[in-house]
Amino acid sequence: MTTSPAPAAVLGQAGGLLKALHTTFVVLVLASAVRYLTGHGFGDQAPWMIAGALALLATYAAWAVLPGPLWLALLVVVWFGLVLLAPSFAWCAVPLSFVALRVLAFRPACAVVAGMVVTVVVQWTRMAERLDPTIVLGPACIAVLCVGAYRALERDAVARQLLLDDLHATQGDLADAQHQAGALAERARLSRELHDSVAQGLSSINLLLQAAEREWADRPAAAREHAAQAAGTARDALDEVRRVVRDLAPAELAGSGRPALPGALQQTCARLAAASGVDIRVQVHGTPVSLGPEVDTALLRTARGALANVIEHADATTAVVTLTYQPDAVFLDVRDDGRGLTPSSSPADPDRGRGLSGMRDRLSELGGTLILETESGEGTALAASIPLKPATEAPS
Repeated sequence: MTTSPAPAAVLGQAGGLLKALHTTFVVLVLASAVRYLTGHGFGDQAPWMIAGALALLATYAAWAVLPGPLWLALLVVVWFGLVLLAPSFAWCAVPLSFVALRVLAFRPACAVVAGMVVTVVVQWTRMAERLDPTIVLGPACIAVLCVGAYRALERDAVARQLLLDDLHATQGDLADAQHQAGALAERARLSRELHDSVAQGLSSINLLLQAAEREWADRPAAAREHAAQAAGTARDALDEVRRVVRDLAPAELAGSGRPALPGALQQTCARLAAASGVDIRVQVHGTPVSLGPEVDTALLRTARGALANVIEHADATTAVVTLTYQPDAVFLDVRDDGRGLTPSSSPADPDRGRGLSGMRDRLSELGGTLILETESGEGTALAASIPLKPATEAPS
């Protein structure tokens, strides 16, 4: 809930106006005392006037130790006595009006200001011994200006405080929104990573175990080899999960020489070919360059995802993975001779079929694109590209 500043804080927010108020009050008290002494000399009433002026200054100096309303009441009482003794002290009513507005709520402060105006008008009229319109209207107009100026300052302070409160609230909302967006982005990233690592590893293990089951009776040696490959794939999948949790690169990229991607692709394709029986070939065109872990990881997992779809859905016998390096971009193409995709070939399981969208999201984060071309019975071609920074150079 927003709160407006207290009246006592308004002058303090108006940069230097509070100091000007203190200075003005002291100057007017001293000037009024000098004027009285100049006009009347050191007569019988002079000591009383001097004592009253000193009492007024001492009371004013006690603003930091006295409660606000009590402090104002003492000031007005001492000032009233001085005005009765020396009407020139009426000018001190101007800074006292700001003091009243600073200490009290608006309506009570206006009542105090009005009382001081009446006191000034009566005393000046008695001193002039005639009714002068300027004596009546002058103090009233000055009081109106003081109250209006202070009211404007107060409203400006309130509006500024409300804006600051709104700004702080907006900053808090923005921080919450950024935190929520970061959490959603992290969830999406983990979803992609798990799909491209754990899910594909489990799919390979399933294929290997099915092959071992089919050959267990007739070809036990081959079945044991498939089971051993499944165990190795399970170990790799476990390592991959740990690396995903630590946000590291795929296992094939860890510890590889640079550039790491071609070797990682060869290793991945060899393992998937052994598990599935699909003839998977790797071709590299251009001069390999160091792409950085993010680009290497994105392209390797794109190749994995594409090959997982080929093995599980395409009924293909051959797949070709082509990695092409150009000066301004790197391209990855995965082509197969399978049955292709049709509108009716979408997975029935709603938890499946997220690979393509995950690939697109991962590539788009690096400024890349993904294009899928397929026809029923004509195979499928997937083309991924990521632009390279101008500073990327081939290693010497």
